[in-house]
Amino acid sequence: MSQIPLIGHASLDDIFAYRASGALRVRDFLADVEALVAIFPSGRHLLNVCQDRYRFTVGLAAGLVSGKVSLQPSSQAAETLRQIKTACPDVVCLCDSDFDHLDLPRLDFPSLAVNAGKVAKIPLIPADFEAVQLFTSGSTGSPVAHGKSWGRLVLNGRAEAQRLGLLQQPHNIVGTVPAQHSYGFESTVLLALHGNSPFWAGKPFYPQDIVAALNAMPAPRLLVTTPFHLAALLAAGVDLPAVDLLLSATAPLPAQLAADAEARFNAPLYEIYGSTESGQLASRRTTADLAWELLPGVALEQLDGQTIAFGGHVEGRVPLSDLIEVLADGRFLLHGRHADLINIVGK
Repeated sequence: MSQIPLIGHASLDDIFAYRASGALRVRDFLADVEALVAIFPSGRHLLNVCQDRYRFTVGLAAGLVSGKVSLQPSSQAAETLRQIKTACPDVVCLCDSDFDHLDLPRLDFPSLAVNAGKVAKIPLIPADFEAVQLFTSGSTGSPVAHGKSWGRLVLNGRAEAQRLGLLQQPHNIVGTVPAQHSYGFESTVLLALHGNSPFWAGKPFYPQDIVAALNAMPAPRLLVTTPFHLAALLAAGVDLPAVDLLLSATAPLPAQLAADAEARFNAPLYEIYGSTESGQLASRRTTADLAWELLPGVALEQLDGQTIAFGGHVEGRVPLSDLIEVLADGRFLLHGRHADLINIVGK
């Protein structure tokens, strides 16, 4: 059975994350993981609702090391928690805030006093281990879990890092998207673990908080955000710090907003396309081209009007819900969603 390191850094003294108290090294992170593993209860399923991105990632890694599957629903509503408890009765809820966990067994993230100097090696994780289950929103029914193996998640993070140039030049990441969300998970947590790009531990929401987080990080900086946060940031009238790269997803990005953001930050802006089921699939620079370029290893096939994603980090063959036009050079255009079509006299 092949095994893959928990983290892709070359040195235990590389910077892994930043928080208000300062930088955290890879060895600090691994020591916190070991300490959390030591107090984990039994059971195979972990519901990680930590709001702090660093604590979330420690919880994820501790789950990997101890053989737990991390559940990442898109909603933390009461009905979602009840469904999770029914499907996974051994689940434990890892919290770092006043979270209403109903009657789920709860573990509050502890204050970890560890000796990072004792960390000697990076743990190995089986490539085929089901590391996480990402859940669809449930907007058309009950949320559906999609298992992601550790090997495919590593390919996922490295494919995005390669596309964004982070393997050659790591960036320091500020993310406005929760770590539990598939986009936030891929573009902050996975980029830290296997794109060698440290993240800011917080989850800034308001423009002033985003600016403060960016100012707390050294250059080069990557802002992982959404059209909503981006529009609010540009409209706030605050002084914007230097950013080297912008990334957006979760909703369509208006071309004018993309152009305004690039002009204000003097940095390129890229969009990510994907889904919970498939993971991220493609990217584009919105101001330069309407066409999307597939991430390394990913391919598309069209059968009977349906587009299938496969290859690379995609688990199996995943039907896509969008109307896609594949171009001769392998790129593609999006033309809306199948759900937007109306059947009139069989057409």
